Amino acid sequence: MAEARPNLHEVDPVWLRICEEAQESVEREPLIGALVHDGVLQHAGFDHALGYRLAMKLASSEMSAQTVSEIARMAYTAEPSLTQDARADLVATYDRDPACHRFIQPLMFFKGFQAVQAYRLGHHLFTTGQHDLAYFVQMRVSEVFGVDIHPAATIGKGIMIDHAHSIVIGETAVVGDNVSMLHSVTLGGTGKEEEIRHPTIGNGVLIGAGAKVLGNITVGHCSRIAAGSVVLQDVPPMKTVAGVPAKIVGEAGCSQPSVTMHQMLGQVD
Repeated sequence: MAEARPNLHEVDPVWLRICEEAQESVEREPLIGALVHDGVLQHAGFDHALGYRLAMKLASSEMSAQTVSEIARMAYTAEPSLTQDARADLVATYDRDPACHRFIQPLMFFKGFQAVQAYRLGHHLFTTGQHDLAYFVQMRVSEVFGVDIHPAATIGKGIMIDHAHSIVIGETAVVGDNVSMLHSVTLGGTGKEEEIRHPTIGNGVLIGAGAKVLGNITVGHCSRIAAGSVVLQDVPPMKTVAGVPAKIVGEAGCSQPSVTMHQMLGQVD
């Protein structure tokens, strides 16, 4: 006798929780029923729902939602890590953003999460040689979300971008795992060099609102960049930098700055 295949919900607790929250949302607010049904309940899994949501946001008079959805479906089939990374981003947002109370919120409503997932789609397209499609995605992300991430940039998993307005991440930037950043952050260049001209951000880094990190420099793991700082030199691991130009003002204050989201200068109790 053939062994029964496990229900998708049993192997994907993130999707199970999103579906449960979707049902609760419809029962609590019937007027949002059609939106939640189309965005969540009609889909067989997280990858389908994510592709549909991106299609709804990125479609335009130049490219239909059906076409964008098909592009996402092919990408997720070819590279399953895209949706695995999206799950990590979603959980990171829930864990770190005090305004996020349910798993369904980032998927349906948070432009920071949606913009990162659209970047991931564009990055896949770029790395598989579909450059013009990738640039289209970048253009639409900028127009729709106010976030400009070059599709060639390399970004890890467990990323949380809070508010996500006016984020700029350049072509040769590298962002590690479990990084958190707030609005108006720039990971930019300082010239027209053809090689690496953007920063490398280590794992577990917290970047405050309005911070600018410029040039081919490295920000060490588990460090903090204070809001409004301009970082022009390497930052050692587990330090806090602040100012214009930024200088080391102390230790990181805790072992996981990007998780605690503590942005005050000094030691965290």
